[in-house]
Amino acid sequence: MAPVFSSYLLLIAQLVHAALAGPIEQHVLNSAQAPKGSDIIHELKRAEIIPTVIDAFTPKFSMNLTWPSANASTSLGNTLKPGDMQHVPDIIVYDATPSALKPAKGMQYTVILTDPDAPSRDNPEWSEMCHWIATGHPGQPKLTEPVHYKPPGPPPKTGKHRYVFLLLAPANGTTEELHLQRPADRKHWGFEHEREGVRKWAQGQGLVVV
Repeated sequence: MAPVFSSYLLLIAQLVHAALAGPIEQHVLNSAQAPKGSDIIHELKRAEIIPTVIDAFTPKFSMNLTWPSANASTSLGNTLKPGDMQHVPDIIVYDATPSALKPAKGMQYTVILTDPDAPSRDNPEWSEMCHWIATGHPGQPKLTEPVHYKPPGPPPKTGKHRYVFLLLAPANGTTEELHLQRPADRKHWGFEHEREGVRKWAQGQGLVVV
C-alpha cells in the first residue's frame, strides 16, 4: 500500500465480544482525559459516520490508536497515511463520560475497523469493507482476532476514506464469554447491499456501540 494515498480515520464507539483467534499485544484500558461525549457525537455527525455507519448513541469511551514504528497516532477525525498503518495498532481506551452508564466490570469488548468508502466515497459499491475485528477484556495483555487486521489500502485516485474504529459491548450487559459469528465476507461484512456492515452485524451479535 503506497504511503501517498490518504486515509481518514475516525474513532469512537464500542462493541463487546469473545475471543476466537491469534493474539494482539498491548491493548489496555486507561482512565486518562478523553474527548467529551458531545465532541465525539459532533465529529461523527460532521463526518456523516452517524447515520451512514452507526446510529446515534451515548459515548461511554473513546479510543486512541498508535503505530509506534511509524510514529503515527489517531485523534478524533485526523488524517493518516495508509503506509503508516500497516501493522496492528496499540489501543488505549478512555472514559468519555463521568456517568455511571459504564458497561459492567468483566465484560468483553470488541474493536472493529470498517471502511464505508470502498472503493470510494462517491462509489461505495463494496461498502462497508470489514478490515478488523478484535476482542477481549480491558487491561488484558492480548486480544484475539476473529477477523485479522487488513491494513487500510484505498485505491489510487479515490480520495480520502473514512476508516472507522469502533468499540462495542454486549447490549444486555452480560459478563459471560461471548461467541461472536465471524462475518461471511469482508465485503459488505457478508451482507447483500452496499453501506451495510457494522450496524447489521452488531445487531445480530447482540452488541452496541459505546
